[in-house]
Amino acid sequence: SIYGAPADCIWGGGRAGFGEQEPEEVLELMQEYRISSRLTFSNSLLREEHLSDKRCNELCALFEKNVENKETKVKKNGVIVYSDLLLEYLKKNYPGLYLVSSTTKVLTDFSDFLRETDREEFCYVVPDFRLNKRFEQLNQMNAQQKAKVEFLCNECCWFGCKDRKACYETVSR
Repeated sequence: SIYGAPADCIWGGGRAGFGEQEPEEVLELMQEYRISSRLTFSNSLLREEHLSDKRCNELCALFEKNVENKETKVKKNGVIVYSDLLLEYLKKNYPGLYLVSSTTKVLTDFSDFLRETDREEFCYVVPDFRLNKRFEQLNQMNAQQKAKVEFLCNECCWFGCKDRKACYETVSR
């Protein structure tokens, strides 16, 4: 899969965007190569009034059109989310998109991470990078939990970072 969102998306949490391509062009390219696209909508400070954002809703509608097709092997698209408010909104309004629990939740307690993998609404869960090498605990997960785990391997924080959650909130703000 490939992930991201245009810089002008309030649901995206303010991350910088460096591309000039139109979403339709990106989606077409991903479909050509049978790559699942994920909108990264991990703003941790979303409120009810943000759900009506025209740009974000248009992107969800566009990416939802690409439904998985076993014959052509075109992949279904998804959304990486932080907010349960947004999660419920997406489930109701864009049921054709799969959902991914964002690493921006900074779940560093392994039992919290396990509970996240047990949530039915998520196809995948991206743990905080500090859990990536908890091999003994990861090996004890059941097959269904393991199948949902996706590791972030290019993390920018140093391992002992205590400011990660605050940093993500600053980016969201």
